[in-house]
Amino acid sequence: MLDQERIQKLFNQSIQIKIEALPLLTQPIADAARLVFDRLLEGNKILSCGNGGSAGDAQHFSSEMLNRYERERPGLPAIALTTDSSTVTSISNDYDFSLIFSRQIEALGQPNDLLLAISTSGNSSNVNHAVQSAHEREMAVVALTGKDGGELAKLLAPGDVEIRVPSIVTARIQEVHLLIIHCLCDLVDQQLLGG
Repeated sequence: MLDQERIQKLFNQSIQIKIEALPLLTQPIADAARLVFDRLLEGNKILSCGNGGSAGDAQHFSSEMLNRYERERPGLPAIALTTDSSTVTSISNDYDFSLIFSRQIEALGQPNDLLLAISTSGNSSNVNHAVQSAHEREMAVVALTGKDGGELAKLLAPGDVEIRVPSIVTARIQEVHLLIIHCLCDLVDQQLLGG
């Protein structure tokens, strides 16, 4: 019985944070989706990064773009900077772990590309370095954060979009981040394919 109560509590917490986040995040999600769509329509690509569960979210977003979300459509150019273990380990070995994403952006990022930067705390140095490199390459940034936005929120430039989940619990933030990613994918598909 205790297990069932614990499961109900976790479900209810997840549901509650989504209810609380909805009025705060609707406009930033819409703004981010428009930015993603516009950049793709202009022939640019989306680079994504994060650590741990956020790395999984970066890869999830990239796979939904490259393959498909819920409807058939051509693949869209997206690259998760978390997936190449040889590159990640060589950069962290030869330079520093904090540069694993920024070095890739220096090589792959082009003006008007977009970076999807995911950090529940906003304090991941490698994600923050990626944001700085993206700006140096004249790329816009969509940041998925939580808590108080951390250092990442302070790095954002005009034209960037922060989608900050109003929670201090990492698991709840990640659950909302996944929903945000699905919203972005759905909105891009709607723009491309119509209702």
